[in-house]
Amino acid sequence: MTTIAFDVYGTLIDTSGVLDALGNLVGEKASAFSDIWRNKQLEYSFRRGLMQNYQPFSVCTHQALNYTCALLGINLGLAQKKELMDLYRVLPAFPDVPKGLAQLQHDGFRLFAFSNGEPEALEALLTHAGIRDLFQGVISVDPIRSFKPNPAVYNYFLRQIDSSENAVWLVSSNPFDVIGAIAAGINAAWIRRSQSAVFDPWGIEPTLTVSDLNQLSQKKLQEVELLKGRDDPDPACQ
Repeated sequence: MTTIAFDVYGTLIDTSGVLDALGNLVGEKASAFSDIWRNKQLEYSFRRGLMQNYQPFSVCTHQALNYTCALLGINLGLAQKKELMDLYRVLPAFPDVPKGLAQLQHDGFRLFAFSNGEPEALEALLTHAGIRDLFQGVISVDPIRSFKPNPAVYNYFLRQIDSSENAVWLVSSNPFDVIGAIAAGINAAWIRRSQSAVFDPWGIEPTLTVSDLNQLSQKKLQEVELLKGRDDPDPACQ
């Protein structure tokens, strides 16, 4: 049985869901604020992973919020910052997600949420978005105190689900996550919801690219796996 691991923030859950609240707090700077906050959140997780100086993802998120306020010269009070942090527990799912996950579950795939977020926060977020029951489990990187795209994170996921790399797909909208999974030997589908999204030109391409979850299907994944198998050299012929 094939297992599919879904990234959460930015893949299943729309992190731009903070825009309405930001509009009330910072006005016309809301879009820039949201982008800087998200980018800095990821940067801090990367840096902490490299430094082996782990703090939970919520700490990265809060420190990125403080950075964004300082950069844009916006003075938010403690209550306003708490309001924004609390929003990360109630962000909405992208419109295609409930139907896409339900179809994949119906097709017989094992579905897992796999994220940099902390376990309790992920459970609350996915439950609020109405999609928690579609997953067989929720796996956080928190127990190994590192973040994607550290190879140890993907190996940890494989150990948790007791499956081999060949039977696993990662699905993510984040190119760094797709590249990290492929580098760890895992098939990875890139969800490219916007035509303006650019994949990192590292010479490592997604196993599959689709525009939303509804384009994923048992037939499509099996076809890609079959083609990949044909392209792989036969050890007996070497």
